Amino acid sequence: MTAVSIPLNAPARAGWFTQTSQVLRRWMISSWRQAWGPVMSLIQPVIWILLFGAVFSSLGTLPQFGGEGYIDYLVPGILMMTVLYSGAWAGTGYIDDIDSGVMDQYLTSPISRTAIITGQLVQQLVVNVLQSLVVLGIGWLAGARYPGGIGGMAAALGVATLLATIFCSMSTAVALTTRNQIALISLSQLIVLPATFLSTTMMPQDLMPEWVQDVSKWNPMTWAVELGRGGLDGQYPDAAWLQAAGLAVLAVLAFVWSVRAIRAYQRSI
Repeated sequence: MTAVSIPLNAPARAGWFTQTSQVLRRWMISSWRQAWGPVMSLIQPVIWILLFGAVFSSLGTLPQFGGEGYIDYLVPGILMMTVLYSGAWAGTGYIDDIDSGVMDQYLTSPISRTAIITGQLVQQLVVNVLQSLVVLGIGWLAGARYPGGIGGMAAALGVATLLATIFCSMSTAVALTTRNQIALISLSQLIVLPATFLSTTMMPQDLMPEWVQDVSKWNPMTWAVELGRGGLDGQYPDAAWLQAAGLAVLAVLAFVWSVRAIRAYQRSI
């Protein structure tokens, strides 16, 4: 038997959690230094809540809104819409890394590809949770109330996190595939606008055209909005478990797609 000698000074490779935490730390520092980005992204939901809540307040008297008022109906939709829009832009950081050469440094280092994806994803989710809390606070100040209590708010934030995972991962995959800022923005707009308006974000299904009702039933945005609305008002939809399972499956598939995309990118360079 031949003895294999291992140099005593051979550097040890960091574990997956350590690698992920270092990637997360890097992105969190970047977010802190450019905090104006997440802060400015909150202007739009403020406008939606205050403007739409005032303009369409009379709709709250319709029986389809359950007599709770339009602002109570609107806030969960704006919560998920904020997550959707923020997630759609998550891939821009990877394009900046590609253009600056940081991505090449990542891929030539002994770091797990899933750690690269997970570290940035966790940073996006942390930012999304903070933004979601602000949206709920703005909604409260605008007159919305949450009968579901702390548990319901936690459930709504959990659903928002699932939705954010889906669109952050999809944005990452698109960014690593196209490697182009304009293409990412164009594809994001092509997805987020129909996903928003072909859902129950701002209007109950009963008030929509029939073809929109049919589409909205299979729209993950509708699933997230209905679950979030159920958590905040304490009355979950009948298909709550199926909707939650559907979002979880989509989150896993989107994450796998983003990991495959970074590996495909590495093979192409």
